[in-house]
Amino acid sequence: MTDKEGIRREVPTDLDRFVRGLPKSELHIHIEGTLEAQMMFDLARRNGVALPYGSIEEVEAAYAFADLQSFLDIYYQAAAVLQKEADFADLMSAYLARAAADGVRHAEVFFDPQTHTDRGIDIGTVIRGFVSAQEDAAPDITSTLILCFLRHLPAAAAVETLDAARPHLEHVQGVGLDSGEKGNPPELFAEPYRMAVEAGLIPVAHAGEEGPPGYIRSALDVLGVRRIDHGVRAWEDPELVDRLARERVALTVCPLSNQRLQVFPDLGLHPLKRFMDAGILVTVNSDDPAYFGGYVGDNYLAIAEALGLTRTDLVQLARNSIDASFLPDGRKVALQDEITAYVSSYPASP
Repeated sequence: MTDKEGIRREVPTDLDRFVRGLPKSELHIHIEGTLEAQMMFDLARRNGVALPYGSIEEVEAAYAFADLQSFLDIYYQAAAVLQKEADFADLMSAYLARAAADGVRHAEVFFDPQTHTDRGIDIGTVIRGFVSAQEDAAPDITSTLILCFLRHLPAAAAVETLDAARPHLEHVQGVGLDSGEKGNPPELFAEPYRMAVEAGLIPVAHAGEEGPPGYIRSALDVLGVRRIDHGVRAWEDPELVDRLARERVALTVCPLSNQRLQVFPDLGLHPLKRFMDAGILVTVNSDDPAYFGGYVGDNYLAIAEALGLTRTDLVQLARNSIDASFLPDGRKVALQDEITAYVSSYPASP
């Protein structure tokens, strides 16, 4: 059930239990966006950081976003409490525990090194903290890291970030592009992407959230990405929809994010089901769940309610999340078999 602000509330329905037990991957999650208000205050106290909020209620009251930029302003401000290796480890541990409770078996996790290095934090501190938590979480849930460039900063800064990360790339699977999309087309980052791919990173990019469908084409044709993060504005371009389906390019869609950032204020108008019907490999994810009112299970439930999705549709979305991941084929087969077993053993709907 969703309240008037679009925030998922815990309702122990049969569908809720089914969704949270359904094995799945999460492919669009910003680890900095999992910083819950309580942890923000705890880390601020631990590190002596002054916050512009007097209470958790004040923090949550600030989460009334008009657009992507209004969210990013708070997002970057809150990240200032993350300073030590233990802080990054605690953040990752908390997310992985929440994700596992939602049936997530594997997560491919975005992180924004420039958000931290621009504050004087060594990139090794960031990555080592994340990796220690990831290693502690296995084998209950596996995860990998995707290093994201901030597109509101120059491409030269992205190159510097990649160079700083080189001693730690054994722990990084992919490269991504996030932050404010308007006026920051993917092609500006052709050179840092070329270098990242040469270094062995798998390319993905945010495109077509607030930016036009042309940004999706640029991400595919100029950056050579293997997956589009968001991509909801592809629906405005029928030829692009056909291409995404034909080439099996996955979209990592985030329904509650789209609602809270006013991309689709009415989830009943969201194109997710139309993407599914068009044969696109669309997936459901949580983006920045501490800010948008729900983790991945909440996103499944919110879009199911808004669009009238069936159990069969939800199972297909979970299967898509495995297919769209960068897992080895053997692990994909094992997880698909786990989904089959789960569905077969789950009681039929009354």
